[in-house]
Amino acid sequence: MSALFSMPDLLTVILLLICVCTYVRGYRKGIFDVEDGSHSGLRGLCWKAARVGERLSPYVSAALLVMAGRVLMDS
Repeated sequence: MSALFSMPDLLTVILLLICVCTYVRGYRKGIFDVEDGSHSGLRGLCWKAARVGERLSPYVSAALLVMAGRVLMDS
């Protein structure tokens, strides 16, 4: 089944997107910044995911721990 049709797998994809975007933004600060201030498209999505990862990092970390526990219990 595709990750888009399964809620736990969709949450896993979203969490991994947040983590990757936050890491990339930490590595290269201006990679998602735009001059005109409009955050739309894929670049805007990555900018917003990086913001969520920066601002809500304790909650993202807790969600990742829950996800890891679920993966360990399923296998």
